[in-house]
Amino acid sequence: MDLETVMSAARAASERAYAPYSDFLVGAAILTSGGAVHTGCNVENASYGLSICAERNAATTMAAADPEDRQIELVAVFSPNAAPCFPCGACRQFLREFGCKEVVVEDGAGLRRYPFEEILPNSFGPEHL
Repeated sequence: MDLETVMSAARAASERAYAPYSDFLVGAAILTSGGAVHTGCNVENASYGLSICAERNAATTMAAADPEDRQIELVAVFSPNAAPCFPCGACRQFLREFGCKEVVVEDGAGLRRYPFEEILPNSFGPEHL
């Protein structure tokens, strides 16, 4: 699947974000090894700790959709408020659980690709248990 298609899905997801407190809109789109695309947006809560980021929202949608297709090839992350917009630390660890291979972000020069191990080096995963 074309990277622009996945990023376009992340852009569209950012438009559905619920961010009344920060006004920081984020959308994420996950491409699985089976070729499915799952999106999510950030959803804030008055009790800030209960908020959920776009990347984790997309990953939980993926996990619920098909238990046979939970390998993340890449995640595209977009925010109209910040470019580039990278996953936070909690999201990086959450994506690692599903073997994420690549992160795609957008900056003023276009789409940028990062191997996952570059943004979360020496990570801890299921194989360490």
